Amino acid sequence: MKFTLSWLKDHLETDASLEEIVERLTSIGLEVESVDDRTVFAPFRIAKVLSAERHPDADKLQVLSVDAGPEVNGGKPLQVVCGAPNARAGMIGVLGQPGDYVPGLDTTLGVGKIRGVESFGMMCSERELELSDAHEGIIDLPADAPVGERFADYADLIDPVIEINLTPNHPEATGVAGIAFDLAASGLGKVKTPAIDRIEGKGPCPVAVRVESPVCLGFGLRLVSGVSNGPSPDWMQKRLKAIGLRPINALVDITNYVTFDRGRPLHVFDADKVSGSLVVRQGKDGEEILGLDGRVHALSDAICVIADDKGVESIGGIMGGEVSGCDETTTNVLIESALWDALSIAKAGRSLGIVTDARYRFERGVDPASLEPGLDIATRMVLDLCGGEPSERILEAVKPIERKVVEFPYSEVKRLTSLEVEKERQLDLLRALGFEAVDQGGHASVTVPSWRPDVDGKADLVEEVMRLSGVDTIEPQPLPTMGAVNGRILTTPQIRDRAARRALAARGMAEAVTYTFIPHEHAAAFGGGGDNLRLENPIAADMSDMRPSLIPGLVSALARNAARGYGDVAMFEVAAIYQGDGPEDQKRVAGGVRRGTAGLEGPGRNWSGNAQPVGVFDAKADAIAALEAAGAPVDRLMIETPASEWYHPGRSGRIKLGPKVVLAEFGELHPKILKALDASGPHAAFEVFLDAIPEPKRKATRTKPVLAISPFQPLRRDFAFVVEDGIEALKLIRAAEGADKKLVKEVRVFDVFAGGALGEGRKSVALEVLLAPSERTLTEEDLEAVSAKVVAAVEKATGGTLRS
Repeated sequence: MKFTLSWLKDHLETDASLEEIVERLTSIGLEVESVDDRTVFAPFRIAKVLSAERHPDADKLQVLSVDAGPEVNGGKPLQVVCGAPNARAGMIGVLGQPGDYVPGLDTTLGVGKIRGVESFGMMCSERELELSDAHEGIIDLPADAPVGERFADYADLIDPVIEINLTPNHPEATGVAGIAFDLAASGLGKVKTPAIDRIEGKGPCPVAVRVESPVCLGFGLRLVSGVSNGPSPDWMQKRLKAIGLRPINALVDITNYVTFDRGRPLHVFDADKVSGSLVVRQGKDGEEILGLDGRVHALSDAICVIADDKGVESIGGIMGGEVSGCDETTTNVLIESALWDALSIAKAGRSLGIVTDARYRFERGVDPASLEPGLDIATRMVLDLCGGEPSERILEAVKPIERKVVEFPYSEVKRLTSLEVEKERQLDLLRALGFEAVDQGGHASVTVPSWRPDVDGKADLVEEVMRLSGVDTIEPQPLPTMGAVNGRILTTPQIRDRAARRALAARGMAEAVTYTFIPHEHAAAFGGGGDNLRLENPIAADMSDMRPSLIPGLVSALARNAARGYGDVAMFEVAAIYQGDGPEDQKRVAGGVRRGTAGLEGPGRNWSGNAQPVGVFDAKADAIAALEAAGAPVDRLMIETPASEWYHPGRSGRIKLGPKVVLAEFGELHPKILKALDASGPHAAFEVFLDAIPEPKRKATRTKPVLAISPFQPLRRDFAFVVEDGIEALKLIRAAEGADKKLVKEVRVFDVFAGGALGEGRKSVALEVLLAPSERTLTEEDLEAVSAKVVAAVEKATGGTLRS
């Protein structure tokens, strides 16, 4: 919602400054998003063209001698090169000097040389000053315009524009009059909104209206005949332009002006283009309308329309049609003031994809009591600006206004806001906002005004008292300590279990619950099978031993699925394993197995390429995802090979934190193990040892740290190192990361090459190093220095050399 300061003061008598008004608006809940003080127009001067000579090297350019008054260039004329066709000697226009910012061009002027002739500024068009779209020539002012004065003062352009961000619970603030009313209620002046005179008119309106749609809650119409439609007056055009609206003609501009001035959307039809009577009904499938936005909109039975004998003329509460729109030839105009169901308008506008000022207000709730006054104020402005003779009004389907009554205990203000506001003060504030409040002792009986459909209960009234009393007067208070209830409920192992489950399920794995007991042969194959873990009385012969790993039970479950035709399945389980009979030998593990082609991207065949069999990297990704979810410091992990003997020796790994702490194992299962488990096909498995993840350090506060984002452009440098074939790529990565911890943010391997000219037993590993400066932009010397550090660090750690 935008408005100018002078516009606001048409409705508010106040001595408050712009800064005070802006501060008060925000404090009463009408948050100010921006203020344009219009100082951009201040430098431009009214100037007279003394002479206009043709440019020696360009037929369409002229060299002007311009007098901008005694304060510009010491009173001496300025030379300006101009290409406007209307530039001529003796005319008076608007001069921009070197150093002035031109908003329409988004550029700052300087001394230029155009085709060899110096130009000390420019004569401006209306579009270059964002006054209109006119750019056929420069501004041509009347002969009596004062040369040398500021154009902004002459044209009354220094009128600050205020933009507020409206929440849906403030429909009263969709008009300047409503904003002034709220400011006056807060004590910042007195309301002086002019009263609306009732206009009866003469003779019946010749166009009948029939309301058939329940979306229409009231429809008012009258004819004004014999109007003279042309441009709207300058004061109206200036205000409309200031808030971003394009003036069209007087009749259309009046409806736009009243929409913003009173929060009352209106519409005008060219009466001579309306055929027969108007019918307010639901649209029909297949109907279309050419809207005032120039687009054709397809209608349906969910959209309320206004139609005549020829077809649809307007979309109710949203947009008029081009066919019946008013233009310069209009002599008879129908003024419509209607009321529409808010929810229906919101749904229709969303389905059509149309956002208009009318929809914006109707879907928030327009004052139902403004239906007739809206018709009268528009009629008065049409008569004043365009002349004509009004007919009597037509009112159809007007619903009676039902005003809500809320019982309001005074104690609610203290209970909900902690503010101490006296009973009399509460009543005064509510009455100032238009509520009818009757004291009933410990509470008040409050009748809600028609323009506040957002107020439903006592909490809404508390909000009104609070915002006028001042939210900034509420003293901050700490929340009361609730003892154990306020502490963390779940233990660290419980939190890790849940996090790992969520992470693995999100990766497309199905959670399984397998038996804790497995066959002796399976337990022995996974490092178990000892007498201390064998059951004395097993419930079945194949459930004789406590499991040392989750993998045997998951592989058996996958084999049963495969036997029934579901071979490409991924399963996981978060449960306990048993490596001994002591309490410390019971471990919490998140384990999973993928079979066949059940990768992250989905299994099976596809026209764009069949899914690949699962492998070591699928298991590695699952393990790291579970570790990260459980809170492990994944940026400091180390990976070594091989893993335990039940994994494939060349396609497996162990994830460690430091040289001793093993956090996980992953890889493809060994063929011998698959045979022992009576399983076949590709299997990729992992186990994450949740108990081994170190406890996170307690933070001094739960507040998130300040987000530090570098304003400087990051850059990447590539390095290729030749190392021995047995050197792990992780060693190169860690060495490069430690070369300069302030600049090096990330290191990735993007290529590995072996053979060829490198010879036997050697390989080339290419690294991409991301450099992110935080203090200044890196120079070439800086880049060379950090590159040398990276090369030196890798050479020291691995013995590798930079590949030439």
